[in-house]
Amino acid sequence: MDIRLPDAPPTVDERLAVDACLGVPVSAWDGGARGSKRDAHSSVVGGRETRAQRHRLLPALQALQSRIGWISEGGLGYVCARLGVPPADAWGVATFYAMLATSPRPRRVLHVCDDIACRVRGARELCASLERAAGPPLSLVSADHEVLLDADGAAWIHAPCLGLCDRAPAALLTVAGSRPEERLVGGLTVDRAMALLRGAKADADAAATPAVSQQSGPDVQPAASLRLLRRVGKVDPQRLEAYRAADGYMALVRALEIGAEGVIHEMNVSKLLGRGGAAFPTGRKWEAVRTQTRTPHYFVCNADESEPGTFKDRVLLTEDPFAIVEAMTIAAFATGCEKGFVYVRAEYPLAAARLELAIDAARGAGLLGHRILNAELSFDIEIRRGAGAYICGEETALFESIEGRRGEPRSKPPFPVSKGLFGMPTVVNNVETLANVLPIVLNGGAAFARTGTEQSTGTRLFCLSGCVRAPGLYEVPMGMSLRSVLELAGGVRAGHVLRALLLGGAAGAFVRPDELDLRLTHEDTRAAGLSLGSGVIMAFDETVDLHDIVLRIAAFFRDESCGQCVPCRVGTVRQEEALHRIASGRTRGGMAAELGLLADLGASMKDGSICGLGQTAYSAVESAVQRLGLYASPSGVSA
Repeated sequence: MDIRLPDAPPTVDERLAVDACLGVPVSAWDGGARGSKRDAHSSVVGGRETRAQRHRLLPALQALQSRIGWISEGGLGYVCARLGVPPADAWGVATFYAMLATSPRPRRVLHVCDDIACRVRGARELCASLERAAGPPLSLVSADHEVLLDADGAAWIHAPCLGLCDRAPAALLTVAGSRPEERLVGGLTVDRAMALLRGAKADADAAATPAVSQQSGPDVQPAASLRLLRRVGKVDPQRLEAYRAADGYMALVRALEIGAEGVIHEMNVSKLLGRGGAAFPTGRKWEAVRTQTRTPHYFVCNADESEPGTFKDRVLLTEDPFAIVEAMTIAAFATGCEKGFVYVRAEYPLAAARLELAIDAARGAGLLGHRILNAELSFDIEIRRGAGAYICGEETALFESIEGRRGEPRSKPPFPVSKGLFGMPTVVNNVETLANVLPIVLNGGAAFARTGTEQSTGTRLFCLSGCVRAPGLYEVPMGMSLRSVLELAGGVRAGHVLRALLLGGAAGAFVRPDELDLRLTHEDTRAAGLSLGSGVIMAFDETVDLHDIVLRIAAFFRDESCGQCVPCRVGTVRQEEALHRIASGRTRGGMAAELGLLADLGASMKDGSICGLGQTAYSAVESAVQRLGLYASPSGVSA
């Protein structure tokens, strides 16, 4: 049937933005006599060829957002006409992602983080001061405030974690226009926020100067064996020549020498487990895709780290992008993939820009494309940027997003290794996992496995933030104690006392000060009822209101739930409501009843949710109740 498009026409700027993304429209001239008209049905729907471009829907919407500042009815209609997507369908996609606006807003917007790491560093007080100085955040501005919503004006808005926890409090400045601007700002103050809203230029992107440290623990491997951060801050990340001078692309040469089966053998010997949280054996995943007979195979790098407290992907992509390109090429060779995608979170503009530069440079040098290094290897990479959805860190939700749909997880099985992106066999690895590929291939899996423990090999990146003296990214051998890693960051701030640690991020759990001798391995954390998760270690001292932190975590999961399955959609809301009742002292049936309700909700979400978001939404709350005894007092006001 025909698609009924909106009546509102697109503006010239909207057409230019979409055409720059999708290319110049193909003529639908019917070939008739002079004066004939275009075939409206063909120009709108366009048949199979047009429908095959559905995966370009999100980039087209992002192009409108970057050029205009929001997505109007006319702009949306033009995208639908170009791609043959029903307007209601496209509207569902546009309204799913937090970084896309479907109502008028100024071109200049400051996204101010008020998530847990920034709260520890004063984000709540900063936002309160900013509201007094600049007015309410955009979400509270009504449509009749025409001055505030003027396209040439500016506004600010609350934002979830921006991945700049080592420089908290943080913000993301976005300026729409023909030359759009996006920049992360660390160490935000009210004065700096007001200057940015008034049009001041942002400083150099805070993501370009990450706080990183390579360390070795007592009686373990020397620092020279720690490989993932060795180029960070020492090698120019924007020059291919500099990367090659620092052993770049030696691993790819080695991979071609030992062959695809040899690469997978080394991966299996290394016992490398995925670093994204699920800890699945990387070699087994690669082998499963390699043996699939259906083609093409796809390789996806999941760089959508949106777990509060996590920023390792930002550092690796910004400071060592060629390493990820090389690792993806090796992985593609081993698994028979000819096309790769890197899905980078929307809040990392500098990481996306540097990765794009690295891909272009590699392609220009014959290190991507057809017959790489004159071998029987053809592989290329495309960057896709997220649009603000934590759920897209889940691999199948990520597929949906790349394919131009709402980021809603798929039921499994089938698993991605047999039916993933575009219904084809797909490998998904996160950034840190890929960074480990190079030392494994170059030095051998056995050498890699000698670092760490029998079941948890290699090194691990940990993101330390909160109430520590030196927030930053630390690389340590697996097996180091939590206490030792905390000491690497200088311990708790001078004059203060550690009250709790959050291990694994919002989807992780709280750890008590008397549990600091826990070894950071998969087996030790599993035995303790914990998880390494994405490598978050966030410290809280006695100045932090842990009830507020737990409430913020609950609000985060309520807001980020995709809403597809009932246990998560309803459970996250009911969980937050119960915590608010406890915090206010207005419990229903007393504290025991509320805690019992929370436990029931947690069990329902864990057992009935489609994906890991719902399954872990109660984890931090549960640990606050059981490990910290946070709600032991009848009032629920103090621990």
